[in-house]
Amino acid sequence: MSQRNTARLERSTMRRTLSRFWDVTRMQPGIAALSVIASAGYTLMLTFANTYVMGLVVDRVQASPVPAERVFSVFGPYVLALVLVNLVGQVLSKLQDYTVYKLEINGNYHLSRLCFDTLSNQSMTFHTSNFGGALVSQTSRFTSGYSQLVDVVVFSLIPMVTSIAATILSLAWQVPTFVLILVVMMVVYIAFVWVMYKRILPLSERTSQAQNRLSGVLSDAVTNILAVKTCGREDFERELFDAADRDARSAETVSMRATMRRNFASSGIIVLIMAVVSVFMVGGHAWFGIGASTLIMMFTYTYNLTMRLNYTSSMMQRINRALGDAAQMTQILDEPRLEEDAPNASELTVTDGAIDFEHLGFRYHDAAEDDRVFDDLTLHIPAGQRVGLVGRSGSGKTTLTKLLLRLDDVQDGRVLVDGQDISRCTQQSLRRQIAYVPQEALLFHRSIRENIAYGRPDATEEQIREAARQANALEFIERLPQGMGTMVGERGVKLSGGQRQRIAIARAILTDAPILVLDEATSALDSESEALVQQALERLMHGRTSIVVAHRLSTVASLDRIVVLSNGRIVEDGTHAELSRAGGEYERLWDRQTGGFLEGE
Repeated sequence: MSQRNTARLERSTMRRTLSRFWDVTRMQPGIAALSVIASAGYTLMLTFANTYVMGLVVDRVQASPVPAERVFSVFGPYVLALVLVNLVGQVLSKLQDYTVYKLEINGNYHLSRLCFDTLSNQSMTFHTSNFGGALVSQTSRFTSGYSQLVDVVVFSLIPMVTSIAATILSLAWQVPTFVLILVVMMVVYIAFVWVMYKRILPLSERTSQAQNRLSGVLSDAVTNILAVKTCGREDFERELFDAADRDARSAETVSMRATMRRNFASSGIIVLIMAVVSVFMVGGHAWFGIGASTLIMMFTYTYNLTMRLNYTSSMMQRINRALGDAAQMTQILDEPRLEEDAPNASELTVTDGAIDFEHLGFRYHDAAEDDRVFDDLTLHIPAGQRVGLVGRSGSGKTTLTKLLLRLDDVQDGRVLVDGQDISRCTQQSLRRQIAYVPQEALLFHRSIRENIAYGRPDATEEQIREAARQANALEFIERLPQGMGTMVGERGVKLSGGQRQRIAIARAILTDAPILVLDEATSALDSESEALVQQALERLMHGRTSIVVAHRLSTVASLDRIVVLSNGRIVEDGTHAELSRAGGEYERLWDRQTGGFLEGE
């Protein structure tokens, strides 16, 4: 991509980020308006009103001597005014803090929810292509970027704009020449800062990307720490981390140098502004007849303004960092969902459970155009039939189950359940009609009770225990310190693969859905446990439409029907007895020594 196109993309990302931040801010119009009023009022009270009252005091002192006994009578109103100004200013200051808290708390809640809804509703293809740890990091950076931007706007930008406007308006009628010079110099300053901001923004985004990569390397190593340790690859992972760390530090260094160059140049302009103020301070009375109070206001207002301008560099740096941190999640939020409910999607109603795959055409979105998993595949599964899917690795077994669950959408053809096109039904209503047990059960870091009841939250304790018993899980659960209340992972117990799988099977039993999908559901079990769970699955499949992906003959031999897939096509279809006599692909896949099916090419 050319540098011009990259810059255009970065500007577009920045605008979309600001648009999303503005969307959550305007959901709180009262708080947002109050934050502007509080920030501007705080600046006007404690900087300008204070100085103005002090100027009046100086004029009164210069006008004529005040006897000691009349100090409080003459200057009492001024003292009262100063107290009131400071009291109001402090109240506005605290109101400023309060509104910032409210904006950030509510804004981060809505942004986090937006990220959660987007990520949880993306396809499995998306999640397979994106590391979970990096997505969590990007979500955190996205919400942090919003908080940074709110802080900058309320605590820096609004006071700076207020200071500029108040300085110009309060001095223009008294010292118009000075104000004109000041305005010209501020325009030059702001133009310079804006140009530098546009140059530094891409550097900040690249820094954020490098930091995300660094977080990803760390998360990847920690997540797979068992593989790292058992392979003795700690040094290798350290090298990967060091390389990512060097890239992050290099990106930050480049951004820092550009920022420092901007800061030095902007500081030079500020020194020039104060030089002009100094000239007017020493010669203002002689040349223009400027009074003492006006000179005090000129110096104080301009000095305050230059301090605000001096913080502009750090303010723009924080804006750069905030938008850079948010950029990657903004791009993810803009990604089209690979499967999405239609606006008028209806609820799926399953009465019998008949399934039809009609003329399926499907390829994964990151695959080549001619690399299709299915091309015109048709399969009819009558209601209540138990169907086994066997075939070599890559034949399309698991992909077919994912399409039924709408973890991806087909490009051609249809998937029907009881004659209803699932692409026109809501995904949740579809998935609640299907009990699914994958090859590797990944449990939530919650109690065992919650894990089993996940598919049916209203289940009673007795129903949960019965599901665990049928899955051959109750015995080992009762031996745990807290039984069903035992936490899994994250300072809870560490379960074996077979134990985790049995809990997942118990969840499917409790779900009691009319359609059952088992994807190598017994692969992690030892032979004794498999035999016991197989009996439970036989009872579970009775009367339900069942699709069973298996690599063991014992799992599919007693099923009503076995479908053999090869390269995305159905090459054989029949019962175990029929396919065994046929001497075809099924017979070649069956390894009689192991009792399983061959998975390799």
